[in-house]
Amino acid sequence: MKAKSGFEQLFDEYGRQHEARGNRVCHAFGITLIVFGILAMLQAVRIAGPWTAAEALILAAAVFYLSRDPLVGLATTAAAVLLDVAARAIGDWRVGAAAFAIGWIFQAIGHAVYEKRSPAFFRNLVHLLVGPAFMVNEALRLRPVPPSRPAAR
Repeated sequence: MKAKSGFEQLFDEYGRQHEARGNRVCHAFGITLIVFGILAMLQAVRIAGPWTAAEALILAAAVFYLSRDPLVGLATTAAAVLLDVAARAIGDWRVGAAAFAIGWIFQAIGHAVYEKRSPAFFRNLVHLLVGPAFMVNEALRLRPVPPSRPAAR
């Protein structure tokens, strides 16, 4: 049996905690808002010249993502850069704080209404980094995506 590499095992674990399609939809919005919110708030922390703590965070996350899987890592980093550009364009940490809060509301709704189980990061903090890569991978289908179950009626 072939050992799983890169994100495969993490995606499998994450996928088991996010099986309901409604939860995945909530996470697509929620994770995007949370990442945007974090980057928008970190824009206020200048490091040097045009560089802020937001870019430092993207760089650190890119190292994690690219070390796991270059293709998924590149796509996830590109998505973060796009959100960083949007955060710079808006230029208001308060908008970021609101987006961050609304993003967590989406996450809570996804788990309470659709999944009916606690978030994966309660058991493994790495899932806070896996979530964005999982959503990018699900959107682009770069690697196999664990199946979701339809919403209960």
